[in-house]
Amino acid sequence: MEQTFTIAQTWELLDQARADGRSVGLVPTMGFLHAGHASLIERSAAENDITLTTIFVNPLQFAADEDLSDYPRDLERDLATCEAAGASIVLTPTVDEMYPVPIVTKVTVDELSESMEGAQRPTHFAGVATVVAKLFNIGGRCRAYFGEKDFQQLAIIRRMVIDLSFPVEVVGCPIVRETNGLAMSSRNTYLSPDEFVAAGVLNRSLRSAVKLAEGGETSADIIRTHIVEMIATETLVSVPDYVSIVDAATLAPLETLAGEVRIILAAQVGRPRLLDNIGVTLAS
Repeated sequence: MEQTFTIAQTWELLDQARADGRSVGLVPTMGFLHAGHASLIERSAAENDITLTTIFVNPLQFAADEDLSDYPRDLERDLATCEAAGASIVLTPTVDEMYPVPIVTKVTVDELSESMEGAQRPTHFAGVATVVAKLFNIGGRCRAYFGEKDFQQLAIIRRMVIDLSFPVEVVGCPIVRETNGLAMSSRNTYLSPDEFVAAGVLNRSLRSAVKLAEGGETSADIIRTHIVEMIATETLVSVPDYVSIVDAATLAPLETLAGEVRIILAAQVGRPRLLDNIGVTLAS
C-alpha cells in the first residue's frame, strides 16, 4: 500500500496502472474508519486491480454551526484499516491541497438534494457533490463504492454521474450493522452504552415497517406512524426529524407504496444525529 499526499502523485500512480491495463476502484471516506468502510475497500479490492481510498474531512459539507474541528480523526488506525482491507493507494490530502484557492465553483443536484437531509442541512449536499466531483476527477475512470446508509447521498451521486457524464460506475453497498442492528457510523462513538442500546430501535422500527408493507399495508401515512410510535418507546431516542417513504430512484415522496421503495429516517440519540434506511420492493 502506498500513501499519497497530493493529487499529482495520485494521478501518476493511476495513469501508470491504467497504462498497464489495470482497473481502478475508488472508496472516498472522511476517515475514522469502521467495519462498514472496510467492507467497501474489501469489495473494491475484490473487483478491481487497484483500489484508491481517500481520507479527507471535507470542510465544504459542514455548516457554520457544525464543528468541523470536532469531527473524529485517527489517521494511524485508518491507514492500518485500509492496508488490512486491501487498499493499494491511500490519498490523504490537506485542505490546501484539495482547495488551493477559495473555491467559487460548486456542484448542486437539484430536487434530490432538497428534502430530508437537504432540508435539515441546506448547504450539505452541495459540499458533498463538489468534493465527490473532485475525487472522481482524481480517480478517473473507475468503479466508486459508497455505502447505502447515506442513501440520499448515494442517489445524488448517481444522478450527478449521469448528468455530468463522469466515467464512473457507482456501486452501492449494503449497510454494515452493529449486533443490535444499528447502522455503523463514525458518530456511534459519541453514544453512551445506554444510548447505543436504545438506538437499536431505529433499525427495529424499519424492519417492522417492511413486514407491515409486505403484509399488504400500502399507506405511507400508516407505515410512518407505525415507525414513529415504535421509536417513541425508547425515551433516549428523540422524535425523528423525518421519516420519509420515497421512490428509491428519484427520492420522490410516496403516498402509496409501490415498486422500489426506500424508507429513510433520521433521529437524535444523545449527542449524535443518526441516519438509517431500508428498502422494500412491492408490486406496482
